[in-house]
Amino acid sequence: MTNLAPVGLWAQTAPTHQTWPVLEGQIDADVVIVGGGFTGVSAAYHAALAGAKVVLLEARTIGFGGSGRNVGLVNAGLWTPPDEVEGKLGKEAGSKLNSYLAGGPSVVFDLIEKHQIQCEATREGTLHCAHSPSGFKDLENRYAQQIARNAPVKLLDAEETEKRTGTSSYFGSLWDARAGTIQPLAYVQGLAGAAAAQGVSIFENTSALALKQLPGGWDITTDHGKVSAAKLIQATNAYGVDGAKDNAIIPAHYFQLATTPLPQKLRNKILAGKEGCWDTALIMSSFRMDQSGRLIFGGLGNLEGVGRRTHKNWAQRKAKKLFPELANVQFEHEWTGRIAMTSTYLPKIESRGPNGLSIFGYSGRGISPGTLFGKAAASWATSMPELPVEITSPASEPGSLAKGAYYEFGSIMTHLLNGRI
Repeated sequence: MTNLAPVGLWAQTAPTHQTWPVLEGQIDADVVIVGGGFTGVSAAYHAALAGAKVVLLEARTIGFGGSGRNVGLVNAGLWTPPDEVEGKLGKEAGSKLNSYLAGGPSVVFDLIEKHQIQCEATREGTLHCAHSPSGFKDLENRYAQQIARNAPVKLLDAEETEKRTGTSSYFGSLWDARAGTIQPLAYVQGLAGAAAAQGVSIFENTSALALKQLPGGWDITTDHGKVSAAKLIQATNAYGVDGAKDNAIIPAHYFQLATTPLPQKLRNKILAGKEGCWDTALIMSSFRMDQSGRLIFGGLGNLEGVGRRTHKNWAQRKAKKLFPELANVQFEHEWTGRIAMTSTYLPKIESRGPNGLSIFGYSGRGISPGTLFGKAAASWATSMPELPVEITSPASEPGSLAKGAYYEFGSIMTHLLNGRI
């Protein structure tokens, strides 16, 4: 990537935010954080709140990576249903992670309220929409699992789903009252401002070129400076870092296209309740409305790759199928983000040595989990409490590039054929 600033709709609609200098010279800290997305900024904020001297290094600008390209759905939990989480981690560990993540939206919206972050925060829930009868059976299963955990969810039939979404294309939906939507770039930039107010030293356009572990901590070398710190938190997720071990991920991409602002008549019909939506398809897609009435479509795929035209043509067909009234509406913004998936589809915390961690693998659900895992990492760096998942040793992801190519090929083929056969 050559751009040094965030891209897409979010970059154009985020409030003017503070910019941060390039690191020059040497600085000492208790905690150094590499990566200025949801996880890194949350870790910086919470570590400073606990009294630590914190330095955050961002190779480009705050929110440049996946955080500033996110859909903006603030969900409770992961894509993986809670029973499967417990099956993969074991009952005790899985239950602990499920409970921890269930409170994620409240943590996010409380931070927004506390610091008055202007990020189009809307907490009207989300709708997981059944694209087929089998998709609705999946939702019935998810509903039962969530009700067993006392989650405030409702299973909606096709008629109620049509009332809420404005389209008759779905067989039903699962509504989660805990969730909502935000302008993700504005949120992470606003939280960075709150972190700076707590004393965090933030440096943008400052790549970590070399990470050297010392007996008492870390030395991080940049183009024009160096940070010495007792603890390291690597929070680069899918975007890597020049001088660090790459996270073992399966790379995937998710793109979004936003329409021009819709007339009020259409806003009164389409997503009138302001829920954010995604569907049950294997190659999933999402749609939501922003504060100015733009409808934003998203789907698995890379607009910066060979499938660009296929993905865009699919989005036009998808919009027309869901909402025939949008047949002549044009998309005026487009962008792509990189997703970090793991073979288990669960987030990971890997050791980078006795005093270092790397956190990654949200599989596209970065807002709530990233905020929570950043908060947990801050506690690890300042008081060593128990983390939401076990710290594991660095491991490879066999065939990661081939798996990533498989996802992209699958999304291209799905989008090529969808609506044509």
